[in-house]
Amino acid sequence: MSKENVLTLVVAALVGLLGGYLIFSIANKDKQVPVAVSVPQGAGSPTDYQRRIVEAEKIVVQDPNNLQAWIQLANDYFDTDQPQKAVNAYSKVLELDPKNVNAMTDQGIMYRRIGWYDKAIANFEKAQTIDPKHLQSLYNLGVVYMVDLKQPAKAREIWTKYLQFDSTSPTAQQIKNDMAAMPANMGK
Repeated sequence: MSKENVLTLVVAALVGLLGGYLIFSIANKDKQVPVAVSVPQGAGSPTDYQRRIVEAEKIVVQDPNNLQAWIQLANDYFDTDQPQKAVNAYSKVLELDPKNVNAMTDQGIMYRRIGWYDKAIANFEKAQTIDPKHLQSLYNLGVVYMVDLKQPAKAREIWTKYLQFDSTSPTAQQIKNDMAAMPANMGK
């Protein structure tokens, strides 16, 4: 399993867990029952994220060229669903490391979350220019075309390219399922 696929699975698990936690917390806010949160090993609790964010913010104020601190900060904003802050932090990462396709792709995902599809597409396409085999940017480019822009033919074209590089991962299986569910007269 490639690093991008593992990263995709970890991010999806974190988003799901955090979303579930938030929904459960809101639904039970008037109850006095303590809430236990199950978080994957190494991912950190919401308190851990907040602590890391505060620490990273202090570091980047003192050392604005600290690439690793910016990456950590951007990723923690991403994981805690703070898209505008994540976009800004990824901008700094890309200022310091312009060819970082992972940061470029994650920023694109956050642009999508905000609804800035043209900026998301630009990021994914730029990542593809730098690394044509970068699967995460290919996958997300297809998602924007399929889900947000309702252009299944374009999504099929992009995902077909993805499947040339990876045809067996869980992401590849999801792509195959999504392509099979496309209307027969669209995207072929």
